[in-house]
Amino acid sequence: MAGFQIKLAVICAKTVNLIIRKLFRRNGSVFPGYIARLIFPDILPHMAGMVRGGIIAVTGTNGKTTVNSLIYHILKFEGKTAVINGNGANMLNGVISAFVLAADNTGALSTDYACIEVDEFAAAQIFPLLRPDCVLLTNIFRDQMDRYGEMDSVCGKIRLALSMVPKTRLTINCDDFLSFTLARQWGGMTATYGINEKVFDLFSSPEATESTFCYFCGEKLEFTLSHYGQLGVYSCPSCGFRRPEPDDTASDVRLKDGRYLFKVDGISVISRADEPYNIYNTLAAYAALKSIGAPVHDFQKAVEAFEYGNRREEIFRINGARVRLCLAKNPVGLQQKISLMAGDNAPKDIVFQINDRAQDGRDVSWLWDVNFGYLKKSGAAAVFTTGTRRFDIALRMKYEDISSRPVRNLRKLLMHLSMNGTGNIYVIVNYSGLYVANRMLHKLQKKGNARKGQFKKK
Repeated sequence: MAGFQIKLAVICAKTVNLIIRKLFRRNGSVFPGYIARLIFPDILPHMAGMVRGGIIAVTGTNGKTTVNSLIYHILKFEGKTAVINGNGANMLNGVISAFVLAADNTGALSTDYACIEVDEFAAAQIFPLLRPDCVLLTNIFRDQMDRYGEMDSVCGKIRLALSMVPKTRLTINCDDFLSFTLARQWGGMTATYGINEKVFDLFSSPEATESTFCYFCGEKLEFTLSHYGQLGVYSCPSCGFRRPEPDDTASDVRLKDGRYLFKVDGISVISRADEPYNIYNTLAAYAALKSIGAPVHDFQKAVEAFEYGNRREEIFRINGARVRLCLAKNPVGLQQKISLMAGDNAPKDIVFQINDRAQDGRDVSWLWDVNFGYLKKSGAAAVFTTGTRRFDIALRMKYEDISSRPVRNLRKLLMHLSMNGTGNIYVIVNYSGLYVANRMLHKLQKKGNARKGQFKKK
């Protein structure tokens, strides 16, 4: 009976996915999993049990999608097969969709590995069903306070999820004292990665730092090296809690021709992206693969061939102008993007799109935890705000004596700037605006020969 249910669940899920793609021209990344679970409630543990080599679950506040995609890319580069929820569908139904859509019509799944992104909020629901061999925790920052609450709440959700998979191997960024604190409390098998060198000069900002008090005794932590947010080399002067020496670290880090060169475990690596936090993403992928014994023979070549954007960081050419789209969804992420712009010495136009839809979080008070003062050093010719909370971010910048102009229509604004601006445009969006802006920019880039239009303030 179970065999018939599994087969029916897979066939129905694939049929639903086909209908969604054909009729609505969208990726069916969630609903197929919902249908499969209705037909066979134990579909996820059943499918997960078919993975031969190991399952990596990637969770954390920032970097999940990029790191998960990098792990998948490396495995494919090594000639391995892998299941991935590549559209960022990281709740339960999205994870199920990834497995059932990878199975054949008999319900059989033939794959070496699975790399699955898991939302922190859903981890306690997913982990016991998925039974990952490795849980990769990228970092813990404040994010969507009206959904996740403060940091203690986020840590509590992850701690609960880990308690349900006591045999997993936890891989963490030990430069994040919150992640390392959680690992110490959990007490299971742990692998660590971190950076011992100062490589984040432009990205460091104390304004976006989370609480820096020792969880075990309450004393303020001391930092001998700070990267960004609460990441760095820390110790407690009272109880002795301190950052350990990482199992894997980046060494000999240098910037050359807009790319970061470094070594990990003796392997020379060139990151194709110019954001230094991708060093952490690369380390995370390496440490997680190493923890389950996955091959990393061609790690160097695989990383060099990887496109870090994943539609969250992408550069477009529109009417000759360079348009850079970036996602920033919390204080640390936005501070990094502001530092990135400050590090670009060329004149630029800057557009912030801030929404407050459900997937963004209704509470945008986190904007006040970001130091917009760095924009004064960024060479900005003009700053614009758009989105449902365009006036909130404009007000925040007014307190920094930064002049900005709220507008409604992002498309018209970008068309105007591409033909009348500096030719160097940064578009910073939070989550709900990301994929809409990405599709729009692709269309504008493809159109290419748009006529010069009149831009009106609205």
